[in-house]
Amino acid sequence: MRRIHIIGIGTGNPEHLTVQAINAMNAVDAIFIPTKGAEKEGLAAVRREICSRYVTNSRTAIIEFAVPKRATTDRTYLESVDEWHAAIAETYVRLIKELPEAGEGAFLVWGDPSLYDSTIRILERARQAGTLAFDFSVIPGITSVQALAASHRIPINLVGKPLEITTGRRLLDQGIQAESTVVMLDGETAFSKIDDPDTDIFWGAYLGTPDEITRAGRLADVAEEIVRLRAEARARHGWIMDVYLLRKGHDFDDL
Repeated sequence: MRRIHIIGIGTGNPEHLTVQAINAMNAVDAIFIPTKGAEKEGLAAVRREICSRYVTNSRTAIIEFAVPKRATTDRTYLESVDEWHAAIAETYVRLIKELPEAGEGAFLVWGDPSLYDSTIRILERARQAGTLAFDFSVIPGITSVQALAASHRIPINLVGKPLEITTGRRLLDQGIQAESTVVMLDGETAFSKIDDPDTDIFWGAYLGTPDEITRAGRLADVAEEIVRLRAEARARHGWIMDVYLLRKGHDFDDL
């Protein structure tokens, strides 16, 4: 039976890879690299650099493939994502079929495959379709949440208090729900629409890379600057991956 490894590669720094990840990359027959057009060429370039640096097995093929585009017209968000995942699942099946009967392949996933990434659920969807028998394993990676905390030299939670990890879309709908709230996938800069004088923000983009940008401070004081920096960076690179922590309160302030 064919086998796939879903490998977390961290937030863009090739040195984020674990020994387990490197060993898996050198054990497979093929590594599949997604491409998303010229605008997001940098994402594929990082994966290529990782392969160039760590893949020493001459029998490991590097295979690039185009990721289907998500259609949003006349669809709800969930409808568009469901349709998009179905198209990607079909693409994955075609790629896996090219492996030898008992061959192994790998997908390199930004950050960690378990946190706001859909490779696991898409591969499970492809497996459940029943058109091709294969199994898969997951190799964890450094998350953007970990990289953010490291860059700002902070613990991600307050002592004895909860941590919420959510999306920009949810933040707009529900507001801040916990003393520490990590926000991912925020293409609409939801933080800039939060009116709360007691909230601090710790923001970072391109974490762990030479292009890393970070800002921190009282949300009301730095939100406008972050919006500007984010827009400038996205225009410069053609893409952006950022994450931030919103925090209210302090350690031991409820004693």
